[in-house]
Formats: sequence, C-alpha cells, structure tokens
Amino acid sequence: MSNSKWLPGSKRNLDMTEGNIGRLLITFSVPLLLGNVFQQLYNMVDAWVVGNFVSNEAFSAVGTVGPILNTLISLFLGLSSGAGVVISQNYGAKREEAASKAIHTAIVMTFIIAIFLTTAGILLRDVFLRMMNTPENVIPEARLYLLILFAGMAGMMFYNIGAAALQALGDSTRPFYFLTTATVINIVGDLVLVLVFHRGVEGVAIATVTAMTTSAVLVMITLFRTETCLRLSLRKMRIDTGSMKQIIRIGIPAALQMGIISFSNIIVQGYINYFGADVMSGWTAYTKIDALMLLPMQSLALATTTFVGQNIGFGRVQRARDGVREATRISVAITFALSIPVMVFAPALVGFFNSKPEVVAFGTQILRWMTPFYVITCAANVTNSGLRGAGDSKAPMLITIFSYVVFRQIYLASVTHFMPDNLIIVCLGYPFGWILCTIISSIYFRRTNLGGQSVTGVGTKS
Repeated sequence: MSNSKWLPGSKRNLDMTEGNIGRLLITFSVPLLLGNVFQQLYNMVDAWVVGNFVSNEAFSAVGTVGPILNTLISLFLGLSSGAGVVISQNYGAKREEAASKAIHTAIVMTFIIAIFLTTAGILLRDVFLRMMNTPENVIPEARLYLLILFAGMAGMMFYNIGAAALQALGDSTRPFYFLTTATVINIVGDLVLVLVFHRGVEGVAIATVTAMTTSAVLVMITLFRTETCLRLSLRKMRIDTGSMKQIIRIGIPAALQMGIISFSNIIVQGYINYFGADVMSGWTAYTKIDALMLLPMQSLALATTTFVGQNIGFGRVQRARDGVREATRISVAITFALSIPVMVFAPALVGFFNSKPEVVAFGTQILRWMTPFYVITCAANVTNSGLRGAGDSKAPMLITIFSYVVFRQIYLASVTHFMPDNLIIVCLGYPFGWILCTIISSIYFRRTNLGGQSVTGVGTKS
C-alpha cells in the first residue's frame, strides 16, 4: 500500500522512514517546541499575573501546586505516550485498521481515566498540600486553584491524547495551532478576570481551564473530520482488547515513571517550603524558567519517539538508532546555547515573575547553580524516548525512577540531616539525579538493539 493511499490528502503528516534524519527531526520538532512553549505559557501567565497583580502568597500558591497537578496528570500522559507509540508503529507498518482501533480505544480509555483522576485530585488535594508542608497563609488559595484545575482536567487529557495521535502520524503542526489559540484565550482570560473583575487565583484558574477545554474541542473536531486512518466515529467508540493491551504494555511503565517522579517532587517541594515564602516564590520563578529550558530537549525527545516508532514499524532499525544519536547531538547543542543567556540574565528572568528583592535573590541563586547541568540530561531524555518508540518502556521507567526518586530522596534525607539550612545543597538533588540517569541510560542503550550491540531487547520486523 502506498503512502498516498494510506493517508489520502494528509499533507501535514510526515513519513520519517525516508529522507535526511536531522532535517526530519528538526522539521517535526519545531512545531512541537513552539506548541510546548505555548503550553508552558498557561502556568507562566498565571504566575506572572498573580505575582505582579495579586499577592506574594497567591504567587506561592500557584507555584507550589505544580507537583500536585503533575502527579495526577503524568499518570495519564504516560498512557497517551503509549497510544502514540502504538499508532506510529502501525503507521510505519501500514496497518490502517490497527491504527483506527488504537485511537478509538485510547479515546474511550481517556474518558474513563478522566473521571477517575478528576475525582481523585479533588478529594486528595488537602492531603497533598499538607504533605508538602505548605504554609497556612498559602493553603486557602492553593486549595481553590487546585479545585478549579482538577475540575477541568478532562480538557487537558483529551487534548493530549488527540495531539499524541496526530503527532504519531508526523503531524505536529495542527497541535501547535490549537495550543496557540488556547494560550491567547488564557492570556486574555487572566488579564480580564484578574485586572477587571479582581478574581485573583480563582480567575487565573478559570482562564486556564477554559483554554485547555478549547484546545481539546479543536483537536477532537480535527479527529472527527480527518481523512486519515485516525478518523473518529461514534459507532467505533469501544475498547479493542488487543489495542488496549499494547497501549497498557507501553503506557503503564511510562505512566508509573511520570507519576512516581511527580509524586516524589511533592516531597522535594516540602524541603523547599521549609525555607519560607520568599524561597518558595524564588523556586516558583525558577521552575517556570526551568520548564522553558527543558523544552528543546523534550521536543526532540518526542520527535525521537515518533521517528523510532515509524522506522521500527517499517523494519529500519539502523535508521532508528541513527535518529536517536542525531537527536541527542542537536539537543545538546541547543541546550548549551540557551544556558549562557539564562545565566547572564537570571535576575531579570526571575524578576519578570516576581520583583520582590528577596525573591529575585533566591531565584537567581538557584537558577545559576542549576543551569550548567541541563546539557547533561539531554542524552537521558532522548535515548529513553527512543527506547519507548521501539516499544521498550520498562527499562526507561526503572532507570528514571531509581535516579529521580530513590537516589534523590536518599540524597535529600541525608544532606538535610547534616545541613538542614543549606538551600543550594537541597536544590542540587535535581542535577545529581540527572547525571546518574544519563550514565545508566547511556550504558543500557548501548547494550540494546537500538544501540547496535545485540539483537534482543527491542522487538522489530528486521
């Protein structure tokens, strides 16, 4: 079956089994990167509006709930990545009916999971806030912010599963357009609800939920109207057992990995909260900049998953492993280039979110200590994503949980016992975990089929 018959009229889709590897990765990654930038703007705009026009307590509240939201959201994102891998491999192998069953199964699973996670988030938000040692003056606004965002979580989930499906076929452009639209709605909503109607934290939360829901509606309309194998039909909305098993096999390890790491970050946030509201605010500003710093490597990692999935499905293992190595090189170069201006302009970047001198001082200190380590994590991000694209999701899960959870918690418990008042020693738990993860991931990758040292470990057609 030719590609034109396989995807009639789908000019936006990118066949990664042919052509220059670096050019394909960049072509696919740029819309992903821009889309991820706009997605990060959701929380960044919330933080900027609250930090400049509401209060320092409200700014701390918006920042401190990040690990809580990410814990439950990450459980779903792992499953959506599993669905994307299944679809991309079926696309590479030209299995039209299997891809159709996979997307319909994924949508039904999303509906069920959305009900569960929304309920769990609302019921457990107080438990999470207490676990993080959240100061009493921050809790009321943090509770309200969480309530509204969890109530609207389904919008984010349906957008991500739809975007994962489109990206699996090489279409990273339309998800970017949808996020752009949603971000504009979020920015306008924040400004209107906070500056005009004085709704504070409640206003930024409502604006974010409205934006997320808009992006979900747009991506679902696209899937119902597409002429590709991903076209949704209400008559086909059912769980196919075979597709579900494939999605779960790949997605559950990724979901556990993301969820456990995010839950671990709740505990890390507790160590940060120990230092008080100004440090919390400085850390909040740092996390917003951190999220942007990670975007190039994350976008290339997502591109690698699709690239490897399509090429493994087509039986081109050597091309798949070449793609992983090329994506790593590009990721390191871009991340290094970004690190220099971030370190130079650290005070201005932190001050953009909160201009209080104490907050700027703490945030700048954290940012300048952490930034030099970002290039180290590029290899781990890209190689683990390549392994998932090949269907090996268990090893990346075990490696990252050990590095980012087990090691990090042992480290933090140890150093805070001997140096409880040293902020930088606490913060360095993150880059030390990155270093360990990169070392282990690189060793494992070289011993797998994608690394070229064996013919076992990654299932392929070749």
